[in-house]
Amino acid sequence: MTDVTQPNDVPLSILDLAQVLSGESVADGLAATVSLARNAERWGYRRVWYAEHHNMPTIASSATAVLIAHVAAHTSTIRLGAGGVMLPNHAPLVIAEQFGTLAELHPDRIDLGLGRAPGTDQTTVRALRRTPGAADTFPSDVQELQGFLGESIIAGVAATPGAGTKVPLFILGSSMFGAQLAAALGLPYAFASHFAPDALEAAVATYRRDFQPSQQLAEPYVIAGAGVIAADTEDEARRLFELTRRARVKTFLGRGRTLTDDDVELLLEGPGGAQVDHMLRYTGVGTGPQVRDWMRRFAVHADADELILVSSAVDRTAAVRALELVAPAG
Repeated sequence: MTDVTQPNDVPLSILDLAQVLSGESVADGLAATVSLARNAERWGYRRVWYAEHHNMPTIASSATAVLIAHVAAHTSTIRLGAGGVMLPNHAPLVIAEQFGTLAELHPDRIDLGLGRAPGTDQTTVRALRRTPGAADTFPSDVQELQGFLGESIIAGVAATPGAGTKVPLFILGSSMFGAQLAAALGLPYAFASHFAPDALEAAVATYRRDFQPSQQLAEPYVIAGAGVIAADTEDEARRLFELTRRARVKTFLGRGRTLTDDDVELLLEGPGGAQVDHMLRYTGVGTGPQVRDWMRRFAVHADADELILVSSAVDRTAAVRALELVAPAG
């Protein structure tokens, strides 16, 4: 990969999973989310996004629009948005009203990233009243939502608030489907390479090749997800990375079991460990300067116009410190 010498070649943003860590209350986790956004604003990050997940006791961003409203009220300038709203879980009109309200309250600060996955397990999908074929109408739902935020394409129905706000839409994805849809609609494309690295290069190339200019966007725009584990010393960063690997094994391979340290070691040495390491492929590990150098190379590799960072350390203090060490204003 080609190296680059400028300190910050692309804008940097943050994907905050609004985590509730062991021993914390949900209120504790939400307070930490507000604190991170305030720091991100001070450190020069472009935007902070929150993802819609359901039935996950460690993630508090299920009511994404409500969380964005709360964080926006405690910050001043940083852009805030969904990364993303899982649109097949909702009526486009309702999402237009929610994000139209946010845009009226916080002009020029609200983004709306859209995904088609359920963001949860199949039992919870039923509780959400999501129909089995909901994802099939995702492209038309995006266009309907876009209409509600501009000029409605459904006669006699307008989003209030929402109409005329033209909240910027982003298509999220980890496959060729999202790339093709974003290109066809002329929307920015955000690729989830921080946990699904396989199709990154092909998807971005397809998006750039097939992009059709739109009212929102004249040229293609790619945001690539990247994990970061930065620390004051390289040894500490490596230690934190190993803790993250072990935590991922417990989350994805434990399947409800309590794993001993020996169990985790065995899993790390097998196919499951290889799977975890593959998910962490695009994670920069090291000191602040080392990770910033890695991010520059990754941005070139991903052909990205912007990076959205996930601080992958399992310790909250360390995770926040990582984002401080690689911050644009650092």
